[in-house]
Order: sequence, then structure tokens, then C-alpha cells
Amino acid sequence: MPRRGSEVELPPCYSLVFPGLEEVAADEITRDLGGQVRKSGPGYVVFRVEPLDRRVLELRTTEDVFLLAWGTDELTHRAADLDKIEQWTRRQPDWEYLLRLHHTVHPRPKGRPTYRLVTQMSGQHAYHRKHAAEALAKGLAGHLPASWRPAEENAAVEVWLTIDGATAFCGLRLSTREMRHRTYKAEHVPASLRPTVAAAMVRLAGVGGGMTVADPMCGAGTIVAELSEVLRRRRGQEARVLAGDHDRNAVRATDINLRRMPPALLARWDARRLPLADGCLDRVISNPPFGKQLGDPEEIGPLYQALAGEYDRVLRPGGRAVLLVSAEGLLERAARPRGWKLQRKLDVRVLGQRATISVWRKPEG
Repeated sequence: MPRRGSEVELPPCYSLVFPGLEEVAADEITRDLGGQVRKSGPGYVVFRVEPLDRRVLELRTTEDVFLLAWGTDELTHRAADLDKIEQWTRRQPDWEYLLRLHHTVHPRPKGRPTYRLVTQMSGQHAYHRKHAAEALAKGLAGHLPASWRPAEENAAVEVWLTIDGATAFCGLRLSTREMRHRTYKAEHVPASLRPTVAAAMVRLAGVGGGMTVADPMCGAGTIVAELSEVLRRRRGQEARVLAGDHDRNAVRATDINLRRMPPALLARWDARRLPLADGCLDRVISNPPFGKQLGDPEEIGPLYQALAGEYDRVLRPGGRAVLLVSAEGLLERAARPRGWKLQRKLDVRVLGQRATISVWRKPEG
């Protein structure tokens, strides 16, 4: 890390990403933020961006964004890691410089600032999370102003240590809880889709101006909300957005969550028999119910067959469907006989289950 008074290069940032979405997050960082991705791995993307400003808070496919203090892929899983964590935290970063950069994104609050130390840990180690947290605190001793006071939540500055197996990152959190939870989600339904996953699906759909897009099983409206946000940012590019669900409570929740969004046409319908004309949609983006939600896993196959047939009917030739499903093989059996071509596939875990985001293209003509 460069020291004060020298020709400094902005330190890297890193994003924590929902596992499986690393490539999508890296694409957003590169294309939308103008960043340079330096490294990515399970659950993270390391990148540089200039200038460093509040634009980093506009990323939609990442859970959190940090200024990198230090990182490693060489933890041993043994107790000796604790001494390394303390030493790296004490010696490697220029904490004063990092705090100044943090204040360019989040102006320093009036009064006595608060701070919070957060430690996350996964994988098998010969020490517990509380021991890693103690090592972090020891390494930070004397680096934060003595006048600052600790806080359990809503702190002005947060220092995070994230350990996953042999990999660890330590940094200053630039994002807030709104990045992953969003402010529009006033209403929820059971198994509501994670916003960053919905944002990734919208990105994979490649929605453009003048298109007609539908989420036939909208749940709480998360996909439609993320789509509306993309369209809001692309001034001059408008699209016709349709959404519906068989569940009255889901339609109600979507209506509430979309009240501050650009308008979408919302209806109660059966996704297997849509009240739409043949070939009227350019894109379908949808998260059908998983087996646990249906109650009987044997219902998944017939459901996917019915949905694929109806989506094939309403999609125009060359249209695209982005679907999040729990039974990838059953979806392929439903899609391939209709000539659909699999363009991309991402493996994720949703509700504790293995799931797949797949991008399908209906053939021309």
C-alpha cells in the first residue's frame, strides 16, 4: 500500500458476490463502472476503478463493496493464521489513507464517529471466528482515532474480515445494507428472490429499448423491480414490462414494491395459460417455484413442460428466456424439443438448494 506523500495509486476494491454470479458481477464492474477486474474467485471479485466515488454503490449484482486493506490465498487453516491476521492488519494497510478514501464515498459524520468490526468465517479451521475477530482487533489497535466509539450497528465506518478456507480479505466497507437488501422491498412473499440474483438474471437477458419483457411468475416483483431500475438508468431506452402471478398476495406485494418504479402492467394470471398474443414478447425472465414450494417434487416436470410450451408460444422468434430452476435436467427436457438453444448456464444455491440460471434462445423462424 503506498504511503502518504508519495505518488499514490488508488487501492483495489473488492466485492462480495453471491456464489455463482462472479462472471456477471465482473462484467457489470467492467462495462458499467469502467473498472478493471484484477482477480475473481468463489464469492468475490477484486477490481480497480478511477475515480473512486459513489458510483460503486450503484452496482446491482454484488452484495457488498469494500476498499481492500489486505488479502491472501495462503491461510494454513492452523492457529498460526491468527498471528498473520494480526500482523497483516497492523503493518500492511495505510489505514489513514484508506479512511480518507472512505470519506470520499461517505462524508465523515458530525460528532464522534462510530466504528464496527465484522468477522465472517467459513470452512474448517483450527480456530473459531471469535479468535479471528480478536486478531483483527489487535491488529487495528492504534490505527483508528481514540475518540471513535464502537457500535453494534449503523456505524460510520466498518472494517470487515472475511475468511473462506485459505482465502481471506480485510477491508473498509463502502456499501450499506441497502446494496444487498434494496429499499424497494417493503413487502415479501415466501421464498422471495434475492435482489442481486434477480439483477444478474436481468443482465443476462440483455434487455434493450423497445422490447416487451415479462415475468410470468413475479412473486414479490424483485425481477421486475431490477428491470425497472436498469431501464430508469438508460435514459431514452424504454421497454414494455409485464408481470403477473397466480397468487393474489404475490400480485399485491409486487404492486406495493413497484409503486416508486416506472410503471409495469400487472395482472393475476396462470403462467401456463397467459392472456397474451403469440410472439408478443422479446424476453421472459422468471423464477418458477422450486420442488419444496410445490409440495410434491413430482409436479416439477409437468410444470416445466407447461411453462416451456407457453413461453415458446408468447416469445417471438429469436427471443430469449432467462430461467432460475432447481431441476436443470427437467427444464432441458422441456426446452430442447422446442428447438431452444442453451446460451449460458450459471450454477447457484438458492434456499439451500442447488439451482441453475439458464439462458435460452428460441430459434428464428
